[in-house]
Order: sequence, then C-alpha cells, then structure tokens
Amino acid sequence: MKKIIFKGCGTAIVTPFNENGVDFEEFKKLIEFQIENKVDSIIVCGTTGESSTMTLDERKETIKFAVKTVNGRIPVVAGTGGNCTSQVIEFTKWAESAGVDGALIVTPYYNKTTQDGLVAHYSAIAKETNLPIILYSVPGRTGVNITPETCKKLSEIENIVAIKEASGNLSQVAEIANLCGNNLNIYSGNDDQILPILSLGGLGVISVLSNVVPNVVHQMTYSFFNGNIKEAICAQINAVPLVNALFCEVNPIPIKAALNMVGYNVGTPRLPLIEMSNKGKERLKKELSTFGLIK
Repeated sequence: MKKIIFKGCGTAIVTPFNENGVDFEEFKKLIEFQIENKVDSIIVCGTTGESSTMTLDERKETIKFAVKTVNGRIPVVAGTGGNCTSQVIEFTKWAESAGVDGALIVTPYYNKTTQDGLVAHYSAIAKETNLPIILYSVPGRTGVNITPETCKKLSEIENIVAIKEASGNLSQVAEIANLCGNNLNIYSGNDDQILPILSLGGLGVISVLSNVVPNVVHQMTYSFFNGNIKEAICAQINAVPLVNALFCEVNPIPIKAALNMVGYNVGTPRLPLIEMSNKGKERLKKELSTFGLIK
C-alpha cells in the first residue's frame, strides 16, 4: 500500500489577486474557511490556483504562506508541474524544502511527449525528491493522457503514490485500478465523478466545488467511506447543477466569480482568462441561491 497523503476532499484552492499581486490577507481567509469546514487537504498553485500565470516568486511565496498558515493541521500539496523536466525537478525540490506534504505534477503540455517520455519525465523527478508525488492526468488541458499501462509502470516507483484522474473516462479509471491495485491511489479530478471514482476504489477528490462548499464535499466522501451510500449518492446528484454552473466557462473563471458572490474578494482571473460573462453569472447566482449560499 502506497503512502496516503490525504483521504477525502482536497481543495484545489483559488489564488486571490489584487492590483499588487497575490492578496495574502484574503488567501488566509480562504484557507481558514476550508479548515473550519473539515476539508482534508489544501492543494495550492494548481490549475484552479492559476499557477500558469503566476511568477516563480509568486508561486513560492504562495506555497510558503499556505504551509505557514495551515501549520500542520491538514496536508498541503503543491502544484509543481511544468513542461520542462529540469525546471520541475528544481521547483519540486524547493517545495520539499518549504515543507509541503506532497507534489501534484501535471503532464507536460504544449511540447507534450510519448508514453515512454512520461515514464522518463516522472522517473527523473521522483529520483530527485523524497516527496510523495501525485500524477495529474488532464488531457483536455494538456493534450496528454496517462494511459493505464503507463500508470502501472510509474506505480512501481516508491514515491509516486497517486494519480489525479481528470480524463473523464471512467473505463480508464477502472483499468488503472485493476492494473495498479494498492500501488497507486486514485483521486477524482472531476467534481461530477466523485462517487463513481470512489466506487472504483478511489480515495477522494481534488475539488474545485469545495472552494465554496468544502463541508458538502468532505461529507460526501466520508458518507461513502462510512457505508452511507444513499446519502453520498444524494449529495453527488444534488451538487450536479452547481458543478455544471462552475464549469460552464473555463475553470477557474466561474469559481472566482462564485467566491466573490458569497462574500470573498478574490479578484478576477489573470489574462488570458477573463471575468465571467453576464449570462454565466446569472446561471451561477441561481445555483448558489439554490444551495443557500446567497440570497
């Protein structure tokens, strides 16, 4: 059995911005809200955290701030991926020195690579760090899928412990579970597939939805783990309209709008992402109201 970084709900936390850069005062509020509402891990500087438009210094300061603020209460996982292996190694080693509990490493994008290249890429990174690594497969964004056979090869590396599976392909998830068994923990990367992936042996979710309802997502996962399957299914089904609204435009455009609507001030996404459309905002307001998050 591979090391478990967390079980349940890990929030892919938003990075609040203001005119000066990262708004750390607001970021602290978000982190405390997550912990108060029973989230099981914080994932910082991932896709939802807009790491791709942050400077290296901003990413480092944000990760250090998260580690300091969380102060060991729950695990902190840092997004350290990129499309240059040597730079990913350097940044992952830095994140380890900063005190994170794990690294979430997305597949290389734009230059992409073959499946053998993925094995070489992740193997080279794992060799240079003691951090437990979560593979991140999100072909809709990167153009690269981690196949089940590649997962099997990578699962044989001691500190590659899990995968965030965001392909949307449940048959692929089942095959990964079959090939890797206890050698690779599986997290859902899609909020509309939490229960299906848990039913295939998944350990939880790395969630966008939990930015606004961390208690709901945490409880959904633990209802399942505790055998309250009907309750878990109801929670998943009830969340579908809000999840759909949160992904009706490119993530993290809607989740930043949602957080602003419920009373935070996280700013707008950085270009090339833009503020949510008025049509999207109306849809989002309706679903937030249905959930009782706004009037």
